[in-house]
Amino acid sequence: MICSGCGVRIQTEDPNKPGYVPERALTRDEIICQRCFRIRHYNEVSEVALEPEDYRRMLEAIGERPAVVVMVVDLFDLEGSWISGIHRLIGGQTLLLVANKCDLFPLDTNWHRVEQWLYRQAREQGLAVSGISFVSAEKNVGIDALIERIRQLRRSSDENVYLVGMTNVGKSTLMNRLMERWVAGEGDKPENIRKVTTSPYPGTTLDMIAVPLGDGGFFIDTPGLIHGRRLIHYLVPEDLRRVVPRRRLRPKIYQLYPGQTLFFGSLARMDFLEGPRQSFVCYLSDDVRIHRTKLQRADALYREHAGELLSPPGREGIRRYPALVRQRYHVKKDEDVSIAGLGWIAVKGEWADLDLWVPKEIEVAIRESMY
Repeated sequence: MICSGCGVRIQTEDPNKPGYVPERALTRDEIICQRCFRIRHYNEVSEVALEPEDYRRMLEAIGERPAVVVMVVDLFDLEGSWISGIHRLIGGQTLLLVANKCDLFPLDTNWHRVEQWLYRQAREQGLAVSGISFVSAEKNVGIDALIERIRQLRRSSDENVYLVGMTNVGKSTLMNRLMERWVAGEGDKPENIRKVTTSPYPGTTLDMIAVPLGDGGFFIDTPGLIHGRRLIHYLVPEDLRRVVPRRRLRPKIYQLYPGQTLFFGSLARMDFLEGPRQSFVCYLSDDVRIHRTKLQRADALYREHAGELLSPPGREGIRRYPALVRQRYHVKKDEDVSIAGLGWIAVKGEWADLDLWVPKEIEVAIRESMY
């Protein structure tokens, strides 16, 4: 037996190991492990680390027979969403790119432009995608169009569909939405469709979960791959809830002169060193406080107010958050500075020399502007 929530093999011997279920619970209609039970009912999660070799083994298994691979990316955190080398692991399988969390973006977003931008970003990753779909798993947007796109890409009715992606891109929530619509459309009642366990914490799904589609094929959810260079992996749950946006983004515009600094809570810092006076447009969660100050006061401000005025992280989280390390960048007009897991800053001047202060573990990318 496997846990219907996270895919781990059920065991009744050791409560401290993954998959534990008390023997008395084995008679229930739906068997979920103790970990999934606590996530669903108490919003508590215990960390379970899968070895990189386990992830590689699962992805390589996808290439053994024809399949459609649906790779989910977080449109808010694209740099933290790419699976490095996935095209080599899955062979020549059909690859559909699904950009989740489109509901977070401004209402006037030009989605055709964003689609073309995403195609270019995918090519830079060496990916040949057969299409791009925009969805919001949380708000149930774009699900029917995605199902229709997947059906068109399947070459036979018994072809499996695999859902892959990094942790925290909304993959398991999307899996549940797809099953509610697709399997229910095959005649099963939505209340009878088993649900994958979801949570805002990394590493909830632990093994593959296969749901029959009723036509000979299976829809298979895979564990989220852990991207160790995303900021969210260094946050306590309270801070994680503030950094991952839940509401539509409201870009914040700052007109800066050289010699000014922006703090993004205590998570990161941007020093504007050289360049013409210009606008910097910040796309972050509303719950991350942005504080502007003079460069000459920035070090003292951080020492005195990190975890308090400069938050998140708060007092508890700042103790486990890695130290900030300076990195220098030359950024040109219409480029974004993206910080994996935090958001991005669009540079609107002709050029700018910047110092970015982020933990050395966190990925920073200079990319073509999304807007």
